[in-house]
Amino acid sequence: MEFIRRKTLQELEEKLQYSFRDLSLLDTALTHTSYVKGDGRASAHNERLEFLGDAVLELCTSEYLYTRFPDNDEGAMTRLRAQAVCEAALFEVAKEYGLGSMLLLGRGEDHSGGREKPSILSDAVEAVIGALYIDGGMEVAKGFIMRFVCKSVEDALAGRLIKDHKTMLQEYVQKRHMGQIVYELCGSTGPDHNKTFSMRVMIAGETAGEGEGRTKQEAGQQAARAALIAFGEIAQQDTKESLV
Repeated sequence: MEFIRRKTLQELEEKLQYSFRDLSLLDTALTHTSYVKGDGRASAHNERLEFLGDAVLELCTSEYLYTRFPDNDEGAMTRLRAQAVCEAALFEVAKEYGLGSMLLLGRGEDHSGGREKPSILSDAVEAVIGALYIDGGMEVAKGFIMRFVCKSVEDALAGRLIKDHKTMLQEYVQKRHMGQIVYELCGSTGPDHNKTFSMRVMIAGETAGEGEGRTKQEAGQQAARAALIAFGEIAQQDTKESLV
């Protein structure tokens, strides 16, 4: 690992209040797939750590909500968790820790503003959680999570969190008991470093909306937005942007 990269990661360690035994884990957590697949300059990217971190984040948040709100039912806690750890909330965490400037991105993704994309930055937060869990265990990961989840929950309760379209659709469907929501990848076009993904959202087995985007997350957001428009929940000319 180069000296400048190591120094950058050590600065992040100070913000995280944790010193990694294996600093390469933190390096991988901040390595986007475009850096590996597009430029081939690294052998590992952060998707596996993101997968793990997402599970750890959900568990820790669920435990906090279970303890914090003993009278809330499953539905109420599910909705609150969805808001507290949504993409928008994690994007704010990423900005607080300055993760955008630390990301390793492919040239194309970097030039297209990848360091400021909520989808990429929120994924990086989850990957960092995964790295903390692998290197230090559950208590270390939980310590980091609790530094922002408690505030996110209070912000959600006070209505201060901006909801993304997927969260809005989830709340709409749950309130009306419409059935299970499933997002399906329809396909993709373009080279690996510049793909366009197509997604559709299914509610109780029926297609409710379709969308496209530069990432699967963005395509899912656009599919959810299309469904909300179809249900009349938001207007076609709604200027509120998806948080992707």
